[in-house]
Amino acid sequence: MALDSKVPKGPIKDKWTTYKDKINLVNPANKRHIDVIVVGTGLAGGSAAATLAELGYNVKAFAYQDSPRRAHSIAAQGGINAAKNYQGDGDSTYRLFYDTVKGGDYRSREANVYRLAEVSANIIDQCVAQGVPFARDYGGLLDNRSFGGVLVSRTFYAKGQTGQQLLLGAYSAMNRQIARGKIEMYNRHEMLDVVVVDGKARGIIARNLVTGEIERHSAHAVVIASGGYGNVYFLSTNAMGSNATAAWKIHKKGAYFANPCYTQIHPTCIPRSGDYQSKLTLMSESLRNDGRIWVPKHMDDVMAIREGRKKPTDLSEDERDYYLERRYPAFGNLVPRDVASRAAKERCDAGYGVNATGEAVYLDFASAIERYGKEQAKIHNIKDASKAKITELGEKIVEAKYGNLFQMYEKIVDENPYKTPMMIYPATHYTMGGVWVDYNLMTTIPGCYCIGEANFSDHGANRLGASALMQGLADGYFVLPYTIGDYLADDIRTGKISTETKEFDEAEKAVKDRIDFFINNNGTKSVDHFHKRLGKVMWDKVGMARNEQGLKEAMAEIKQIREEFWKEVKVPGGASEMNPELEKAGRVADFLELGELFAKDALMREESCGGHFREESVEESGEQKGEAKRNDQDFAFVAAWEYKGEPADAVLHKEQLEFKDIELKQRSYK
Repeated sequence: MALDSKVPKGPIKDKWTTYKDKINLVNPANKRHIDVIVVGTGLAGGSAAATLAELGYNVKAFAYQDSPRRAHSIAAQGGINAAKNYQGDGDSTYRLFYDTVKGGDYRSREANVYRLAEVSANIIDQCVAQGVPFARDYGGLLDNRSFGGVLVSRTFYAKGQTGQQLLLGAYSAMNRQIARGKIEMYNRHEMLDVVVVDGKARGIIARNLVTGEIERHSAHAVVIASGGYGNVYFLSTNAMGSNATAAWKIHKKGAYFANPCYTQIHPTCIPRSGDYQSKLTLMSESLRNDGRIWVPKHMDDVMAIREGRKKPTDLSEDERDYYLERRYPAFGNLVPRDVASRAAKERCDAGYGVNATGEAVYLDFASAIERYGKEQAKIHNIKDASKAKITELGEKIVEAKYGNLFQMYEKIVDENPYKTPMMIYPATHYTMGGVWVDYNLMTTIPGCYCIGEANFSDHGANRLGASALMQGLADGYFVLPYTIGDYLADDIRTGKISTETKEFDEAEKAVKDRIDFFINNNGTKSVDHFHKRLGKVMWDKVGMARNEQGLKEAMAEIKQIREEFWKEVKVPGGASEMNPELEKAGRVADFLELGELFAKDALMREESCGGHFREESVEESGEQKGEAKRNDQDFAFVAAWEYKGEPADAVLHKEQLEFKDIELKQRSYK
C-alpha cells in the first residue's frame, strides 16, 4: 500500500500558508465541547496541551513523572535552531530547510521540513515572551552559536540548560490553563493502551503509578508526545524512565512505525566507566564550537597516557591528530553528529582510544581559552599579559558560555576540564525513527496524533544538533493546533465519549491481564537482567555500524531474550501500590519487541544513510572514500511497518520521498 502523506499541492514556500487558509476550523464556542488527551508533557506535549487549552479545548494531560517539569526535555543542553539571521551571516528559511534535509541525508519529507523551518522563527518570539532567559550579546540582542552540519550561527541558547528553560516556559503556559480548569493534569499516570472505537482513537487506559489503580479516559482525539526509544539500548543519554510504551501501544493498534533503524549516536558523551552503569551523560554539541577533538598520533603516546605515564597536556601540537579538522576541513569539529561519531569510533577501533577501555577521544579547550584570553586582554587594555593572566581571562569567557557543563563533567569524572581535556565517546541519544504521521501529524489511526521525538517526521536519517527542541515546540505550539482542528470539526455534535463500552472493557482487561501476569510470574531474573542483555545485542550488532550477518543474529538473539523474559522475569511487590519494577517490566517487554523490528528495518535498508551505517555500503574510492554510501535508486523511501503480531512478521509500507526543491546528491562536509 502506498501511504498518503496528505502533503498539499503547490510551491513548497506556499504549502503551509495555503493549507491553513483552506482548513476546517472549530468555532470558539464549540471547542468547549471537545476533549483532547495529550500523553507526555515534555516540550512537544507541554506546548501542545497549553496551546490547545488556550484555544478552548478541554485537555487531559498525562505525565508519568511527578510533574511536567521533570520531562526529559529538561536535559537538553545546547540550544534551539531558528532561521532569524540575527548574525547577518547568510541564514534564511531556505538555508535551514536545506541544512536539515542534507543533515538528515535526504531521507526526510521535504514539505514537513520546510514548514518546520518556516515556523522556527515564531518559536523564539513565543519563548522570549514567556520569559525564557536566552543568552544575549553585548548589545542586548539575542545571541547565537553554531552547531554541527551548518555554516551559519542560528542556535539560540540559555547557557548549557536550554531544554530546562524552554520547558519551564511551556510548563508555565500549562499551569495557567490548569488553574483555569482547561487542562486536567494527571501526574504519575502511565498510558498502557489506546482505545479505538469505530476505527477512531477515542481514549486511553492509564495506570495511576501511586495507587496502582487502572483508569479509563475518553476524548475525541489522542495526542502521543512521549519521546523517543533510545533506551532500547539500555545505556543511553536518555533519562532512565524514558520509554517507548505509548508509541508501541498505538503501533500494536494500527499506527505504522517508521524507520526504527534511524538512531542517533551522539559523538560527545562522557565515556562509560564500567558494567555497573545505568545511564550515560551527554556533553552538549555546543562544546564543539570551542573544543577541538583529537587523539595522539603515535601509539606509544596512547599507551603512555593509558598507563598514566603521560598526561594529554604533555603532547605537543604536532603529536596530536585533530582528525575531524584533518578529514573535513570545511566543517572541522562541527560536522554532523553521525559523521563525528563514526570518525571517533574509527580512531578508537584503530587503537587510538585514550582511556582504560580504549573508548574515548579528547575534547580540548586550551586553544579557545588562549584565544579568548588574548582578546579579553586587548579589550581590557592589558599590555604584555602573562600566560597565567591570559588563561584566567579566557577561562572566564568559557565559563560564561559552558560553565554548568564543565561543572557537570567535573562532578562525574573528577577532572577539571579547564586544565585537562575532556574525554568523550559516542553514545545513543536521539531516535529519528518513530510513529509514522502524515502532514497533519496524524498517525494511520484516525484521531490519533503523534508529535515531537515520538514521530518520524522531520529529521530523516540524522538529526542536526539543536533541532529537537525546534521540532517539539513547532509541533506543539504552531502545527498541531491547526491540523487537529481540521479533524475535530466533525466532532462538534458528537458529545462526550462514553467509557462504558465494550472497546474500553476489552482494552482495560488486556492491561489488567498483563499486569497480573507480571506480578504472578515466579521467574528468577530481574527486569534489568533482560534489559541489559537486550542493550548489549543492540549496541554490538545494531549500533554505530551494522552488517547483514550481525543484524540477522541480532533478530534471533532478541527473539530468544524475549521468550526467556516471558518465562523467567520476576517482578517483586504488588499491582495495587507504587511499584517501579512493575512499570519497568511493561516498558522492557515493549523494548524487546521494538528491538527486533529495529534490527529488521536495518536489515531491509541495504544502504548507508545518516545514523544508519551498513558496512556493505561504503564509498570505495575518490575523496569520499570510507564515507556512507546512499542508494537513492532503491531506498529513497520512508519504511513504515504495520504490526502483524510477531515483529519478524511486520509488513513494510513505503512512502516514496520526492525531492523537488533540493537536488538529491551524496552529501559532503569536506
